[in-house]
Amino acid sequence: MTLSASPDLTRRALLRRSGTGLLAATALPAVAAEPCVVVYPRARYQRYLTLFNANDPGYADFYHEDVVLELGTSVIRGRQGILDFYTNVKRHIRESLQLTDYIADANGIAAEVPTEFVCFNDWPDSFWNRPLKRGEVLRLVSFAFYRVIDGRFAHIKSARYRLLNDWRMESPTA
Repeated sequence: MTLSASPDLTRRALLRRSGTGLLAATALPAVAAEPCVVVYPRARYQRYLTLFNANDPGYADFYHEDVVLELGTSVIRGRQGILDFYTNVKRHIRESLQLTDYIADANGIAAEVPTEFVCFNDWPDSFWNRPLKRGEVLRLVSFAFYRVIDGRFAHIKSARYRLLNDWRMESPTA
């Protein structure tokens, strides 16, 4: 059997071949893989979303005291700043986050988070730069990136990926 120097010829492919492949595979330089340390399991992140969706103040325990939250062009600083921001939002909006994709390593989290916003109370000065009326609903998909330090969110960046519908009137569910 002849082995070529194909760029897609992997150690695994060589090992699957006959004894000649096995010998060739052992001649390849060893690649030291960095261990994948997941310091933030998916179940813990899902717990955060569950608390957030329920408007349980326990969601704030997931934040570092000096956390920075970037929402588009807005920057909110500190755990108390985030709590104050969402206290105002949740007077008008029921926000429901779901989790579809989740990747975590020793430094942080990347997540795809489809979100539904339901306005249950008129909000004349909403942070969407337009008044919202009871019954309006917005659905979108965001990407969220979290820098994790000591098991808590130290920096959060959230960006809209896909608008599923613009604000539209629906029957209020709240």
